[in-house]
Amino acid sequence: MIHPAEKGIRSAIIGIIVNAALALIKGIAGFFGNSYALIADAIESASDVVSSLIVVSGLRIALKPRDKNHPYGHGKAEPIAAMVVALSLFAAAVTIITQSIHEIITPHHAPASFTLIVLIVVVITKESLFRFVFRVAEDVQSTVVKTDAWHHRSDAITSMAAFIGISIALLGGEGFESADDWAALFASAIIMFNAHALFRPALDEVMDAAPPPQIEEQVRATARSVAGVIKLEKCYVRKMGLDYFVDLHVVVDGSLTVREGHLIGHNVKDAVCTTNSRIVDMMIHIEPESFLNVPVRRSN
Repeated sequence: MIHPAEKGIRSAIIGIIVNAALALIKGIAGFFGNSYALIADAIESASDVVSSLIVVSGLRIALKPRDKNHPYGHGKAEPIAAMVVALSLFAAAVTIITQSIHEIITPHHAPASFTLIVLIVVVITKESLFRFVFRVAEDVQSTVVKTDAWHHRSDAITSMAAFIGISIALLGGEGFESADDWAALFASAIIMFNAHALFRPALDEVMDAAPPPQIEEQVRATARSVAGVIKLEKCYVRKMGLDYFVDLHVVVDGSLTVREGHLIGHNVKDAVCTTNSRIVDMMIHIEPESFLNVPVRRSN
């Protein structure tokens, strides 16, 4: 069975190959077609190559097994990589904004019409790549792969904005030469918004924010079905890269022996981890039912 991280690595490698080719095509077409919007688009694709390399590195580190210095594994490398990718997307947007403003205040010729054909191909390719990588991200529940997918969507948005800007420049004629530069400026604002939206969930994961509630609901439902479990108290779930760790308080009959209570705890762990293979470890605390009803005595 292929590990979820391996699927993410494969999708990232496909993205690297596609983005490298598109960056070269867009850069050449933008240079000879006199379109900074297309050159900005090439810069965005080039940043996607770097971002995908970061994704691959983050996932490979996350795949490393636990060791003495990392008893919980290396899963945090995955959201950290996602944060780096989001920041690189923000940096690319700042670069495009700076150059777009420079081109707007610098007189230049209108872009060549053939650049529109290049942009149509780019939009279709990048949107298709976004959908492919996003499906992989949803399948493996990876923050960094999802961030990589939105990098592709941002590129498609940039290309579409460039297409609109160049079309306006060509149709408007004299006085509209900078329309594609304004389009690049508009696209960079969208990219910055996406960068912020991608950075937040990655930061939440690093800060051990609770995952979607359905994970806890599944844990509780499975634990309740185990023989000997009377009820459940606290249940905390945290995501470590592509895996989940659970802390669970299980209430059992207070008259049971330590051995019997311990066995119920093991049965709960086995049932939950079998139901959801992404849950790799559980810390189970056994609570005796009678103890919960006894008032705490305080010393004078």
